Amino acid sequence: MSLLKDQVRKFYERLWNAHDKSAIPSVLHEHFTFRGSLGQEKRGHDGFAEYVDIIHQALGDYQCVIEELIGEGDKVFTKMTFTGVHQDEFMGYQPTHKRVTWAGCALFSFDGDKMSDAWVLGDLKGLEEQLKRNAT
Repeated sequence: MSLLKDQVRKFYERLWNAHDKSAIPSVLHEHFTFRGSLGQEKRGHDGFAEYVDIIHQALGDYQCVIEELIGEGDKVFTKMTFTGVHQDEFMGYQPTHKRVTWAGCALFSFDGDKMSDAWVLGDLKGLEEQLKRNAT
């Protein structure tokens, strides 16, 4: 189980926080499916890399902080904090250049030691309230 948790840590530390897409093949199964908080669904390495780029373009200094990590069988669950500086159009809001922070969670499924599926939920209501408040 610690190997799967390590893969989740690598997913966040390398792919998201360091924006290092070269780590994708070592973490994600080639048929990886991803459903992000923003409702977008992506498939495969290229689809996921595109999503990472979209988020990093909109939110500078984007970071995912793992608050809790729980594993059972071939599944790992994380409780997260997401944060970034709103630097480009995001969720219909023009850039405010202010930091936004919101809570979320993710459920990962594995095929062997690689992630086969990720399903992420975030507090979009809280995020949108920050974007709205920062825009005024």
